[in-house]
Amino acid sequence: MKSTDNFPKYANEKRLLHGGDYNPDQWLKYPNILEDDIRFMKQVNANTFSVGIFAWAALEPREGEFTFGWLDKIMDSIASIGGNAILATPSAARPAWLSQKYPEVTRTSHRREKMMHGGRHNHCFSSPVYREKVGIINHKLAERYKDHPALFMWHISNEYSGECHCALCQANFRAWLEGKYGTIDALNDAYWAAFWAHLYNDFGQVESPSDIGEGWIHGLNLDWKRFTTYMTIDFYKHEIAPIREITPDVAITNNFMGDFNAPSVFTGLDYAPFAKEIDVISWDAYPPWHNDYEPTAHTASKLAFMNDYFRTLKDAPFLILESTPSQVNWQPVNRAKRPGMHALSTVASLAHGADVIMYFQWRKSRGSTEKLHGAVVDHDNSPENRVFKDVEDVGQLLVNVSEIRHSRTISQVAVMFDTENLWAFDNAEGFSRNSKKYQQTVHAHYKAFWDANISVDVITPDKCADLSRYKIVVIPMQYMMTEKMMGELQAYVKNGGTLVATYITGLVNESDLMYLGGFPQKLQELFGIAVTETDTLYPSQRNGILYEGKQYEAFDYCAVLDLCGAEVLGTYTSDFYANGAAITKHTYGKGTAYFIGARTGADFLAKIYRDYLVESLNITQPPIQAPPGVSVQARIKEGKTYYFIINYTEEKQTLTLPYDMRDLITGKIIGAGRHPLPEYGVLILTE
Repeated sequence: MKSTDNFPKYANEKRLLHGGDYNPDQWLKYPNILEDDIRFMKQVNANTFSVGIFAWAALEPREGEFTFGWLDKIMDSIASIGGNAILATPSAARPAWLSQKYPEVTRTSHRREKMMHGGRHNHCFSSPVYREKVGIINHKLAERYKDHPALFMWHISNEYSGECHCALCQANFRAWLEGKYGTIDALNDAYWAAFWAHLYNDFGQVESPSDIGEGWIHGLNLDWKRFTTYMTIDFYKHEIAPIREITPDVAITNNFMGDFNAPSVFTGLDYAPFAKEIDVISWDAYPPWHNDYEPTAHTASKLAFMNDYFRTLKDAPFLILESTPSQVNWQPVNRAKRPGMHALSTVASLAHGADVIMYFQWRKSRGSTEKLHGAVVDHDNSPENRVFKDVEDVGQLLVNVSEIRHSRTISQVAVMFDTENLWAFDNAEGFSRNSKKYQQTVHAHYKAFWDANISVDVITPDKCADLSRYKIVVIPMQYMMTEKMMGELQAYVKNGGTLVATYITGLVNESDLMYLGGFPQKLQELFGIAVTETDTLYPSQRNGILYEGKQYEAFDYCAVLDLCGAEVLGTYTSDFYANGAAITKHTYGKGTAYFIGARTGADFLAKIYRDYLVESLNITQPPIQAPPGVSVQARIKEGKTYYFIINYTEEKQTLTLPYDMRDLITGKIIGAGRHPLPEYGVLILTE
C-alpha cells in the first residue's frame, strides 16, 4: 500500500467525482440505451463509473474464450466525455461454466453442506482453481487496459463477505492456528480447552465452529472470525498481484460496508487490518432516511459515525462508492427520498470526508432482484423525472464546490470502535442477551460530540500506539483489552491526555480469557478504581446517578467501584451500592482518566462531555451558531476552512454567522448575523 500521492491520476484529479455503478453488459442488445447513457452522463455532470463489477460471464462466456470488445467501446465512451473508469475485477459473481466444471469453487456452509451455483460471493477463498481463474481474468484486464486514458482506479471484487468451511479452508485454518500458537498445548491454554474436556491432541482435530459441532469455545470462535478476515485479505492480495505488477501507478480500492441498524460498519470482517492493504477507502452508504422510528438527525448521526470511521482508517478522504439517489429495494420499507434529501445526503458525506459520490446504480436493471432498486436512470429512460433532476442538481453542486477536494478533517476527539471486541463481547454468555448493545453505546458517546458540532475520529485499536493528537479519547465498553493496549493508554494519559472509559471494560485478554485477580492492575493504576461487580438490570429497572446536584437515569449496567485514589464525581442513588462511586476522575501523570460506571441517557453524556470536558479542555468548535438539529462540520485545506451546514430537521431553522462568508454552492456572499435555513437546507461556507 502506497500513499495516494504515488497515484498521479487520483492525486491530480481536481474534480469532486460523481457517477455510479455502470452495468452496460446487461444492455449489449440495446445499443440505443447505451447511447442514451453517454448523453445522460454529461447532463448530470457524471464523470466517474465503476465498470465490470459483475461482468465475468460477459467477459469470458466460456472457459478461455474472452470477449473484451464491448468493454473497449464502453471505456472509449467514458474517455470521450473526459470521464474516469474505476475498472472492477469480476470475482464477486462467477459464470456458471466455472461452477459446473470445477465444483470445488463453491462454498461449504458451517453445517458442512456444499452450496450450489448462484447468488454472489458463493466462492471458496482457499480454492486453487478459483484463484487460478481469477488470476487469469485479472491479468488480462490489467494488460488490456493498462494504458487506456479512462483507467482511473481498480475496484477489486465487490463487498467482500462470507466464509467457507470446506476441507481446503479447514486445512488453511489449522495451518493458521499452528502458525499463531506453535504448539497444541499453547492453543489449549489460550482456549481454556480443559473446560468440558475439550482438549485437543493435535491441530488436525480442530474444526471451524458450527452449531452441529464445536461452538462453545470462545477462543476458537474468535480465532475463526480472525481467520476469515485473514483469508479474505489473502484472497484480495492474490487478486491484486497482477494488477500491481502491470499497473503499479493506478490506485486500488474495495467497497466496504456499513450497517445502519446497529449502527456500525459491517462486522463480518475486521476492516482495520484490511484497510492497510487498500490504497483508497471506499464504502457503500445507504442511510434509511424518512423512517418512522427515529428523527432525521439521528439517522444522520449514524451516517456521520460511519463516514468518520472510514475516514479515520487511513486519515484521508474516501469514496462513497455506492449510495442511492432515491430508494433501495431491501429495507423492510423502501421510502423515496423527499425533495432536498438527496442534496442533504450528499453534503452530509462531504462534510465528513468524502471526495466521491457515486450510486448503485446508474441505470435500473430490467429484471432480477434489483430491478426496483433506485438508480439515476429509471425504467422510463427519461431525464425529466424528479430523481434524475435531483441527481442533475447534485452534479452541479459538486462542480461548484470542487475546491474542497483533498481537504482534510482535523479532530481533537477520538472514540474507539473495535470489531474484535464486538466479536468477543457478543459471544460472551453473561450480562443480558438483549442489552449488550456495544455498537449503539459507541455511537451514543460519539453522538454527544457530534450534537455539539465537534469533529470526531472513530479509531481502531491499532491507532493506540500514538494518540497524542487527541485531547480526549473515549473507549466505551472495551470488554476485551490486551496488556499492550493498557500500556498504550497509560502512556497517552501520562503524557497529558484525557481518557474516558465505561462499565464492562478490561474483562478479558486477546484470547477471551478472564484476567486473573479481577480488574487489571494497569487499569487500577490508570483509573484509580477497581471494578468489583457489574450489576445487570432488567429492562424495566432503573438506578440513578447524582452528578453536580442533578440526578440522571442509569439503566442496563451499573459497575460497583472501589476507590484506589480516584476522585468521586457522581454517586449511585439506590440499591446496595447507593452512595457508592458511579463516575470517577483520576490524575495520572500529566493527564486525567475518567470512568463512567453505568449506562446513561444522552442527557448525562451531553453534560459530562460538552459542559465539562469540552469546555475545560478548550476543544475547538465552529464559530457558527446553530440550533439543535443543525450540524456544522469543518474540513481544512491549505489554511482555508470549509464549513458544512446541514439542517436535519423538518422545519426552518436560524443560524448566526460571526462574519461574512462565501457560499460555495451559490457563489454568493452571506453577511454576518442571523440567517434562515430551510427544511433540509445545506450550505458550504468558507471565510
